[in-house]
Amino acid sequence: QVQLVESGGGLVQAGGSLRLSCAASGRTFSSYAMGWFRQAPGKDREFVAAINWSGSSTAIADSVKGRFTISRDNAKNTLYLQMNSLKPEDTAVYYCAAVRTSRGVRTGDREYDYWGQGTQVTVSS
Repeated sequence: QVQLVESGGGLVQAGGSLRLSCAASGRTFSSYAMGWFRQAPGKDREFVAAINWSGSSTAIADSVKGRFTISRDNAKNTLYLQMNSLKPEDTAVYYCAAVRTSRGVRTGDREYDYWGQGTQVTVSS
């Protein structure tokens, strides 16, 4: 089992940057594929980015491609989401998620077993 805690959210102007972190408990972080999802008010949760256990493979949603980067540091048990050129439509609660697998990346929210509590990102125009 793994527990996830996000941080790094906040209020930023359009065009600005934020880096989200997701700290994972336990000694087996490298056994998990990880993902970032977001949910805006009144909308369904949507996929943002995913990464495999080693960091060698990633997937990025088209809506954020070229602006967001996912990475992980297994030595620090931490997942990151670097968000650049932020837009008002990026405003949402951002969640990290984990699934124990050594097979590639996962882009569907139903594929994940563990979720953090979320961190609010607000982008002003």
